[in-house]
Amino acid sequence: MAHRIYVLNGPNLNLLGQREPAIYGSTTLKEIADSCTERAHALGFEVDFRQTNFEGELVESVHEARENGAGIIINPAGYTFTSVALMDALKMFDGPKIELHISNVHARESIYHKSLVSPVATGILIGFGANGYLLALEAMAALLAKG
Repeated sequence: MAHRIYVLNGPNLNLLGQREPAIYGSTTLKEIADSCTERAHALGFEVDFRQTNFEGELVESVHEARENGAGIIINPAGYTFTSVALMDALKMFDGPKIELHISNVHARESIYHKSLVSPVATGILIGFGANGYLLALEAMAALLAKG
């Protein structure tokens, strides 16, 4: 059975392609999900791709990944900067965790500069647009190959 990678997405990412395209691009979340599924299969993984606007649901997905996942790629969106609950849930996941942001958060307003997720992440990908998801899958494959 292939390793299962959870690709978790936080609030407002369901509006990708419509929301501030100058910052987030024109690629939709469905297009990202489809390309992630394709790349994951090529790498020998299953992908469980999810998006929610609700903090507790995102935390529950991390809990589920503890039982069923080999790794987590997470774009926590606004919860990056506010959710101690999400940070605590990620601390309890033993596998590799990659924090992902479509835009370069450090080139934006200062409110976006302090991540609560970064200290518990294995690695961080910031500012590569929608392509960051594919880069994160490649990085996850390398992390899991190292064991």
